[in-house]
Amino acid sequence: MDMITVGIDISKDRLDVAVRPSGEMFVVERKGAGLEVLVERLQALSPHIVALEATGGFETVVTAALAAAGLPVVVVNPAQIRAFAKALGQRAKTDPIDAAVIAHFAEATKPEPRPLPDEATRLLADLVARRRQIIEMMVAERQREKRLSVPRLRKGIARHIKVLENELKSLDDDIGGAVRGSPAWREKENLLESVPGIGPIIARTLIAELPELGQLGRKQIAALAGLAPFTRQSGQWRGRSFIGGGRTAVRTALFMGAMVAKRRNPVLKVFFDRLVAAGKPKMVALVAVARKLLTILNAILRDNRPWQTA
Repeated sequence: MDMITVGIDISKDRLDVAVRPSGEMFVVERKGAGLEVLVERLQALSPHIVALEATGGFETVVTAALAAAGLPVVVVNPAQIRAFAKALGQRAKTDPIDAAVIAHFAEATKPEPRPLPDEATRLLADLVARRRQIIEMMVAERQREKRLSVPRLRKGIARHIKVLENELKSLDDDIGGAVRGSPAWREKENLLESVPGIGPIIARTLIAELPELGQLGRKQIAALAGLAPFTRQSGQWRGRSFIGGGRTAVRTALFMGAMVAKRRNPVLKVFFDRLVAAGKPKMVALVAVARKLLTILNAILRDNRPWQTA
């Protein structure tokens, strides 16, 4: 029997659905009634996988509805879908075509469905994301303040920065309260912070943005964080390996941790120094430290054992 795969293209008001290998296509509204119809039709099909793109938040309600109905749903990277469409020579772009490409991609790559974060984890992720946005706004305002010479404008920016600082403090209190209010999160935070180089902000970012930590293998978790190396090679030619994709916020947090760990973590300091002594560029060595740090954190949560130097 052929495995049934479903691709869903999500827009603001509608969902275009494509089914492989039958080629069936249909459209429903992205509302309560439309989601009920979608769930009913997909349950009748018993698909092997239902794939949809990450679309800036529009996919959240759809994903939750499908997962709650027990359907094997997975959210895929839009960049991978575009690359797949290009490889197929698919230049036309409409919602039904996009749905068909997503279904074809799922059929070819067989992505593994993963459990959705629970409501509390999604709330923490929203708080952490908002904290990151506030910091970005503060950095931008401080850069503008440096370039201005008009006192009135500088005072206005200073007032705005003060408001953002107060909002940042409030968010930090909310994040801290959320973590302290959850025994599971508190235990995870304590385990992560046992590693030299990991502080509360990095630990909470990982809890919120990488809930799979401790549940996957080292290669899978590195790929999710965007720290898996990609090799370029053709015949006799070998290019440099590079990293990319994954979850930007997670990768940024791990780089911050690596910057501290290469100085203060006894194991990772030796690792970094050895790579540099062997002739590796410092940035390459830092990426390797971030990847090794992630592997350590993954093992610590997997084994439920804090950092040990020996």
